[in-house]
This record gives sequence, structure tokens and C-alpha cells, in this order.
Amino acid sequence: MDTIGRHLVIDLWDCDPELLKRISTVQKSMVDAALEGDADIREVIFHQFEPDGVSGVVVISESHLTIHTFPEHGYASVDVYTCGNMDPHVSMRVVAERLKAGSYEMVEVIRGQRPLKVESRTPLIVENVLS
Repeated sequence: MDTIGRHLVIDLWDCDPELLKRISTVQKSMVDAALEGDADIREVIFHQFEPDGVSGVVVISESHLTIHTFPEHGYASVDVYTCGNMDPHVSMRVVAERLKAGSYEMVEVIRGQRPLKVESRTPLIVENVLS
């Protein structure tokens, strides 16, 4: 069986805390990430926590993008799970840029194969975010 999907598990570090606090900014970043990745958006659901933090999901025909922010730590956890021809790396880079992440850690998991397969040069990739 060919792969069913690719799942990026991403930790964004040193993000702008003010951006992570605002539901409007986080939601727009995730929707833009889906659109720039050529995804077909089906539903968008986001929630603002008090005093800070946002959680949300962008449901796409190709699967989903999710996020939870921790402004007090300048941190966001992001998942980009896709199937089909969509490149999840495009979406991941958009989110990292929009939230002004200083660095990120990412693991790519190939879904729908047995045994579960982690696909990357190493199981954990640490890179400086693009300027």
C-alpha cells in the first residue's frame, strides 16, 4: 500500500507572544497556511482561552491543521496532517513565519503504512525559521 498521509508534528518556539494571544491572528495564520498549501477548506473552528491561548482546527478535504498556543512560553504546538498531493511543509512554513517563530522542531510521520514510519533525515529536525 502507498502512504495514506503525511503528518507533521511541529513545535514552534520563540514566537511573538502577542500574536499567540489573539484568536484572529492565529486563525488567519492557520487558514492562510491551508490555502497556501493548496488545501480545500471545509470547516474552521477556533477557541480563545482566558487569560491567554488559542486552540483551533482547520478541517480540509485532505485532513486537518491544528494548533494550540501558549503565549506565556512563546510556544505553539501545530499538527499538519495531509493526504493526496498537498505538501504539508508549505503550510508548516507559513504558520512559522506568520507567528514569527524563532525556531521549530518537527517530526514527519508517514501514515497508513505498517509499521508506523517516521520519515526524516533524523527523527527530530531542529532548524532556524526562515527570515
